[in-house]
Amino acid sequence: MNKKVPMRQCVGCGEMKGKKEMMRVLKTAEGDIVLDVTGKKNGRGAYLCKSMECLKKARKGKGLERSFKMNIPNEVYDSLEREFEEFEAE
Repeated sequence: MNKKVPMRQCVGCGEMKGKKEMMRVLKTAEGDIVLDVTGKKNGRGAYLCKSMECLKKARKGKGLERSFKMNIPNEVYDSLEREFEEFEAE
């Protein structure tokens, strides 16, 4: 019997993919937006494909704003882009 793969929708491109193939962006209880690399931290999560392209699409289409029902400052996207770059460099 094969286990059901939890699917998540990318807030950038809108594609459904397995949770393991995606990056989780987290809104903490304090209202901070961070990259949750482990996928286990507490808070409201939104998912992105592991590509800078999808992060840029999410920024343009306000995908994270919709997910978290809040305004997201540019600095947050900038720091997410930096974290993404580091992640992609590994």
